Amino acid sequence: MASSAARDLSSARETIYQAISAIRLIDPHTHINPYSPASSTLADILGYHYYTELVHSAGMPRQEIEEPGISPRELVGRMVHGLGNITNTANYHWLIQICREFFDFTDDAITPDNWESLFDTAEEKMNGAGWAQTVLDKSNVEAVFLTNDFDDELEGFDSSTYIPCLRTDDLVFHLAKPEVRQRLERCSGVPLDGTLSSLRAALEQRFEHFVSHGARACAISIPPSFQPTMVGDGEAQNALDHVLRHDSQSEASQRDSLSRRVFWTLAELCDQYGLPFDLMIGVNRGVYPSGVYQGQDLYDSRVSLIQYRELFNAFPKVKFPISVLASVTNQELVSYSWIFPNVLTNGHWWYSNTPSFIHRDAAARLEAVPRNKQIGYYSDAYKLEFVLPKFDMYRRILARVLAEEFVGENGWSEEKAIQLGRQVLRGNVDEVFQSPLIDAESLDIASGTSGSPIVVGSSGDDGDRGLADEDSELSAFLAGDSDESDEQDGFATVTDDSDRTVGSDSFGSVGQLAETIDSDDELGFLDPIPTAEEVDSAEVPDVVLEDASGGFDATALDAEIDPLPLDVGDLLGGNDANPPGPDTPGSSIHMLAGDGEFTPDSDTMKLKPDPMTGELHFPIGDDDGADDEEGGFGVGVFEK
Repeated sequence: MASSAARDLSSARETIYQAISAIRLIDPHTHINPYSPASSTLADILGYHYYTELVHSAGMPRQEIEEPGISPRELVGRMVHGLGNITNTANYHWLIQICREFFDFTDDAITPDNWESLFDTAEEKMNGAGWAQTVLDKSNVEAVFLTNDFDDELEGFDSSTYIPCLRTDDLVFHLAKPEVRQRLERCSGVPLDGTLSSLRAALEQRFEHFVSHGARACAISIPPSFQPTMVGDGEAQNALDHVLRHDSQSEASQRDSLSRRVFWTLAELCDQYGLPFDLMIGVNRGVYPSGVYQGQDLYDSRVSLIQYRELFNAFPKVKFPISVLASVTNQELVSYSWIFPNVLTNGHWWYSNTPSFIHRDAAARLEAVPRNKQIGYYSDAYKLEFVLPKFDMYRRILARVLAEEFVGENGWSEEKAIQLGRQVLRGNVDEVFQSPLIDAESLDIASGTSGSPIVVGSSGDDGDRGLADEDSELSAFLAGDSDESDEQDGFATVTDDSDRTVGSDSFGSVGQLAETIDSDDELGFLDPIPTAEEVDSAEVPDVVLEDASGGFDATALDAEIDPLPLDVGDLLGGNDANPPGPDTPGSSIHMLAGDGEFTPDSDTMKLKPDPMTGELHFPIGDDDGADDEEGGFGVGVFEK
């Protein structure tokens, strides 16, 4: 019996894994460079900090890894000699999976004997046309979030695939550096004149810039000592004055006050512009200064989310997806997400990104946190090739938790468990990171009401389904953030027996939605304020209004008047010489037959006074003595 139950769970785990692997993903946090998103040589992969810091930890000197001017081939040749010590790690498994999936590698390990052929094969494939898109398609990834500096121009790449995210670390923690302030002035066009108002104006311009270029989030990595609290104008102005006088030599307390004021301003702007504020909490920089690049930082268990209570309470409408650096902080994150509607669990970050920690942390979140408040995973990748193995690792763990805990222990059906997996992998990403430019009410374009169904052409593989289809992912996306239907700050909820994936094909802009509407314009979809380009593309003659006042000729108009007046008789029935009388034609107006004098009164009109205002109203119905349930005053109900 036990063996049969184990086989059933193993089968359920595989079924769930296959189902959630078919979901096309949005990766909500990466460090991808949109101008060079994929690797160009194997050195780009082995140069990832996970590998350099591990082989350095295992004994390879830092100078061998970071020697200036070293060629990509030479770096790989050196790194290979250190890989034998890390074959037990999850990171090494990612490396082997990348090589097998993308470079036709069939060996069990990368060794001094086979690395050169692997290097050549990888380089040949990477230099092929459309390699980045090939990696995205093979990884089943629709789009990835970027990590953009605040002064990024955000030009020259497809922002529907490479989605901007405003990273604000420099603004909060390094504004004392003159070069950072100069960058802010240049990119915003706002002179920083030493006032708080000019600083806020510059920050607000950055939000306008990012939102207009498709940004979906604001993000920051925060040290464990930082406690975001509101700083008053007086203290903040004093801190700004001090920092401007002393730059990087300013007192730590003054820099901290300015950092807290800037951070609080960013939270206010997230509230104003509708952006989630990703908080990555707990990294202690430079713990190991002799480490390799990006291999010097560690977590600090002294961090606590109690430091953020004022922030979470002050901005109930801002969504805070939270990443914690250590698994030991996960229970606290689970508890805060349990209580605060605006706190969400977000991925498994850095030192928590190994299977044993992910399994424990993911199970705790799924057991305790509302399902619509969990962003399951992000890759944190620097090159696209890493998205596949990292997400695959998470999917296998997620399938295991769903099979064992929800199907095996809770008696869920496999389909019900798959629906939960879909939501945390993709549905919540679509819902939480909606474009702030999309206003769900403004998209009720056909009926003009929020309650009427709208049928539009669909995208993807949905055939002829439209917004009226209750299984439409796009319909779920548009309806998900309604203030009227959701008391939890706009977070969408998918019921357990739902047969749909929330927003699985919905991630896009208003422009992308408009492209799905049938070209025949069966609904009469018209832009109420079209642009000149839209008017031209419609190829419909425009209305031309001409001013005819300059050609008006009063003399010509006078010639058109008939000189002989129309004889209508004596309408007044007489004149001074012949006063009107009873026998004079037209001398009086006679009532039509049956008409007579009528004087209204409350009895004949059946009027009843409104007990509140005293105004008389007609009763409803033909029964003279009957009042309706509302007192007979004609309460009308209109259904949209």
